[in-house]
Amino acid sequence: MGKLDNKVAFLTGAGAGIAKATALAFNRGGAKVAIIELNAETGKAAERQVREAGGEALFVETDVTQDDSVKRAVAAAVAKFGRLDIIMNCAGGSLEEDVAVHEMDLKVWHHTINLNLLHPFLTCRHGIPHLIKAGGGSIINITSHLGLMGSVKPAYAATKGGIIAFTRTLAAQYVQHNIRANAIAPGSIRTERQIKRYENKDYLLAEKPGPAARARMVAQKLYPFSRGEPGDVAAIAVFLASDESRMLTGTTIAADGGRSSYLRFYTGED
Repeated sequence: MGKLDNKVAFLTGAGAGIAKATALAFNRGGAKVAIIELNAETGKAAERQVREAGGEALFVETDVTQDDSVKRAVAAAVAKFGRLDIIMNCAGGSLEEDVAVHEMDLKVWHHTINLNLLHPFLTCRHGIPHLIKAGGGSIINITSHLGLMGSVKPAYAATKGGIIAFTRTLAAQYVQHNIRANAIAPGSIRTERQIKRYENKDYLLAEKPGPAARARMVAQKLYPFSRGEPGDVAAIAVFLASDESRMLTGTTIAADGGRSSYLRFYTGED
């Protein structure tokens, strides 16, 4: 018997990174998974990977910033699997143009708000009625350690902090429906996006590293548990999705190796 037998999970951004690793972990736990992804190529590949592992999966091409698109995705998942028990909101990201407030283009602000904060609202708006119908469930929102600390990227930090408050609100509003809501605040996770953005850069490979590279080296010494793999976060998500975490709701688990707890300096990475 798996921890998630007979449960149906709806995961946004599941074509890659943390959400893809979680979809595979949910499948190993016995759950059926709806892979919600904008990129058709990666979404179909993730669906195929779950099925090849012996699980049941459905890919739904979805723009999580658009209400009608999210509504259709939820309906497709319920039509396929008959119910909904777990919602995991993981789609998100930041832009290089997320700069100081007085210099930021409004388009950057709105893009970040829509992707990181509007998206979990829309998913919950359409998904929660099905959790209620199922007799309860678990909502897992992915925030960031920067949502606990602040960041040089104000739009990103604002959305990630907003997710924490949104999660607490969901926990309070839906407790009578046996719905739990929790958040995970990862540190630096080696997703495809992180590897492309931060690894194998010239400033990291330089014979005499500059300030940014030196800061990252120091961070690795001070916070040795802050850099992880997508599977590390997936393991926490499995726990939060299962009945083993029945006493947890309204919480944010800081999976950041202590960086938000005993911060000594800030490197500027997201």
